[in-house]
Amino acid sequence: MTKLETKDLEVSYDDVIALKDVNFRIEDREVLSLLGANGAGKTTMINTLMGLLKPSHGEVTFLGQRIDELETYQIVEMGLTLVPEGRRLFPLMTALDNLLIGAYTPRAEKKLQQNLQIVFSLLPVLAERKGQLAKTLSGGEQQMLAIGRALMADPSLLILDEPSLGLAPILVETIFKLVKDINQQGNTVLLVEQNVQQSLEISNRGYVLENGQIVLQGKSEELLQNKFIKEAYLGL
Repeated sequence: MTKLETKDLEVSYDDVIALKDVNFRIEDREVLSLLGANGAGKTTMINTLMGLLKPSHGEVTFLGQRIDELETYQIVEMGLTLVPEGRRLFPLMTALDNLLIGAYTPRAEKKLQQNLQIVFSLLPVLAERKGQLAKTLSGGEQQMLAIGRALMADPSLLILDEPSLGLAPILVETIFKLVKDINQQGNTVLLVEQNVQQSLEISNRGYVLENGQIVLQGKSEELLQNKFIKEAYLGL
């Protein structure tokens, strides 16, 4: 079943076209990688999916319903949730309070305690640190907290925007394992990353954005063997 799909999507900033004729889909319970260099259009894509930007042409459907004309809070209530680049935590609030904020929608509030237990089982360090201020957590713990907060929203589709950015290599491994664990819990995941190798290793399929257009797509194992991917992104 297709969870989310874009058709002929075009997004502009004034007269500058940031996305052009973008067609892609995310299937239920898969991990999909959206790859591309800085300036390729990844952030514009995310903001459009979340309703922060409105397309000038085309459409976005989620769970069979058009969402490109909805407000962000309506999209989140439907089950589309974002872990933003840079985490965007509330630094002077405890880890637990940051998690509880994630369950602010009526949809999520009904399952607050259930989802809190899921988060603590996936991320036991957050249970240990729940009384600490978010600003006192390490970089890796803060990223886990941002992911945990998004899981508290009871997502049907979770978007992760550059989750490995700025983390030490050993923590990057931890975050990618966490993404895999989240998927194995039944969550559909859209992984937006510059770390091409590790993204594709845990993904089912991938799309490559360049200059606002999809230039390559396919199964992850095929993309890892693709000459263009090897030369442009893996330095091989």
